[in-house]
Amino acid sequence: MRFTFFHWGIHAWAIYGIIALSLAYFTFRKGERSLISATLKPVIGKYADGVLGKIIDIIAVIATVIGVATTLGFGAVQINGGLSYLFGVPSNLISQFLIVLVVTILFIISALTGLGKGIKILSNANMAIALVLFLLTFILGPTLFTLNLFTDTVGSYLQNLINMSFRIAPLNEENRNWINGWTIFYWAWWIAWSPFVGIFIARVSKGRTIREFVIYVLLVPSLIGFIWFTTFGSASMFLEHKGIASISKLATEESLFGVFANYPMGTILSILAIILIGTFFITSADSGTFVLGMMTTNGSQNPSNSVKILWGILLTTIALVLLYSGGLQALQNTMIIAALPFSIVMALMTFSLLKALNKEAKEFGIGKLKKRK
Repeated sequence: MRFTFFHWGIHAWAIYGIIALSLAYFTFRKGERSLISATLKPVIGKYADGVLGKIIDIIAVIATVIGVATTLGFGAVQINGGLSYLFGVPSNLISQFLIVLVVTILFIISALTGLGKGIKILSNANMAIALVLFLLTFILGPTLFTLNLFTDTVGSYLQNLINMSFRIAPLNEENRNWINGWTIFYWAWWIAWSPFVGIFIARVSKGRTIREFVIYVLLVPSLIGFIWFTTFGSASMFLEHKGIASISKLATEESLFGVFANYPMGTILSILAIILIGTFFITSADSGTFVLGMMTTNGSQNPSNSVKILWGILLTTIALVLLYSGGLQALQNTMIIAALPFSIVMALMTFSLLKALNKEAKEFGIGKLKKRK
């Protein structure tokens, strides 16, 4: 549980946060276009508008495409696992292809309606379903055990945060392989998604102060994630620990449904979970098409429908190709490859943002006031 907090907590949201904050600052404060290259002007100057800037934007687009497409693949496998566990639907490529195609039609329809309608309605429905599923699992599950596990894990997470951050296990091959398969993969996943989510967060954060932005983007989602993972994690751990069910022997995509099978209203919970995964699938994809449209139309805040449809088809095609070529392993490997070049861009964005903020602080005399004090 401690490493779950680590993989989905402050570190992870900091990746989104630095991209989103850079984009929001340069777009709304400095009047630049909503492009990754525009955030690097304090570092590369006029080259941000030239060939170098185009290369940087292309790297961001590739990372976003791979990040969203691989997640579509994961979502299809998860939905297939639920349908297989509940209704005996074959768990194979054909089923996953059909799931991807159906969801593609739905998310393209949603994306065409824009942020104010389709995406907003689906996102609100998504959160409502998530809240209902969370409350039912919390109430029907081992509530006291969940609360105790949450408290214990938060303490362990805070106590070991620095150690986990720098842990690479150079002398233990088994631990090193685990880090490669989990921690490195998760960082790659977050980095690959960061241009997409960063632009989206920046788009909806206009008018916030930097302090408000950091609190809402860094701390609030981390805390909600901790509560969410503890509730569902404790449910499976409790069943395994008490010998009620052997969840660990199930396929990864079936484990959640194996937990619900031991609960009152288990079928209802499983159906809700499948619907929730589907709506997450759709909202992620339609938001992805919207953002990719922005990134490839010179930072337009409202890309055309034809551009969004094109990106929706391309995302689906890439997801299907990756599933066909090697399943989950192909998805993971592609994600890591796509994230590497953008990690360098992300480091430059951090430096660029700090440079721009320091310059503005001097212009307003903030540094001088501190010296006088």
